[in-house]
Amino acid sequence: MFFDAIAGFFSHDLAIDLGTANTLVYVRGKGLVCSEPSVVAVTQDSSGRGERVLAVGHEAKEMLGRTPSGIRAIRPIKDGVIADFEITEAMLRYFIQRAHSRRKLVRPRMVICVPPCITSVEKRAVRESALSAGAREVYLIEEPMAAAIGAGLDVTAPTGNMVVDIGGGTTDVAVISLSGIVTSKSIRCGGDKMDDAIINYVKRKYNVLVGERSAEAIKMTIATASPSGKTETMEIKGRDLVAGIPKVVVATSEEVREALVEPIHAIVEAVHLTLEKTPPELAADIIDRGIMLVGGGSMLRDLDVVLRQETKLPILRSEDPFTAVVHGAGAALDNLPLLKDVALT
Repeated sequence: MFFDAIAGFFSHDLAIDLGTANTLVYVRGKGLVCSEPSVVAVTQDSSGRGERVLAVGHEAKEMLGRTPSGIRAIRPIKDGVIADFEITEAMLRYFIQRAHSRRKLVRPRMVICVPPCITSVEKRAVRESALSAGAREVYLIEEPMAAAIGAGLDVTAPTGNMVVDIGGGTTDVAVISLSGIVTSKSIRCGGDKMDDAIINYVKRKYNVLVGERSAEAIKMTIATASPSGKTETMEIKGRDLVAGIPKVVVATSEEVREALVEPIHAIVEAVHLTLEKTPPELAADIIDRGIMLVGGGSMLRDLDVVLRQETKLPILRSEDPFTAVVHGAGAALDNLPLLKDVALT
């Protein structure tokens, strides 16, 4: 206990957005210090006693789909929750040390963002991973709540704010009032499902197999949610499933939009279901204030146009959708009374 207090004195408090696709780290007093993919590369230990971490973040992501038999590139967070406890712990330890300039013997207070659909077992897994990685104290905060704070909404006021957070593994839709979530819907559909939809479409239409990273590049370069006037094209490189040799095909933004119909429909449906469960007084506030879009997935071109057409409500996109969640968690970390109000018990 005494050691924790001493180590805590020399540690920086951290807010971590532990995402399926990316992990972002905010240091109290310094701001955002780290934004890296949630990927860990491991190799068999020479002693044969287990695996050791080879690389974390950007370096590990470069290895996805390119590793020899002795190395595995793993994404330890699946659908917003921990799928591999030990690898997540190793990843958190790496991010804690990186935030403290590789210093040892640090015991920071940590705020970690989690999806609203998380179970008590999954909560315990996140908490224990953080404690094992070296945290002194762990607070969990729901991602839509952190996103609302990060987007500059007043979550403590008795007015309704609706947030749609489209991440890598999950889409969280929530109506927030008086420092709490009144109603929410969380679906296991986000950026990863969009990538899978592109992979399957290219496989069906062209008999070509592309990797995760290629699908992500297609989504970020030419994907659109709504039919736009200008059609863009992009070369896609993959493996011909018939001949078994590398092949190049040209895809258009219209084809990619067709591929994304299903995941976009699932997101729109989640918004509709949440609006149906919203109390009428808060629904009236949402008509005036609109719906706030955050998360990396919300950067898909014309997604706000589709949501506006489907809901007939004003749609706003936060200034920096990608970092809104971690900045909200950081703002809660800087304001302890607010953190105690919004953190999960």
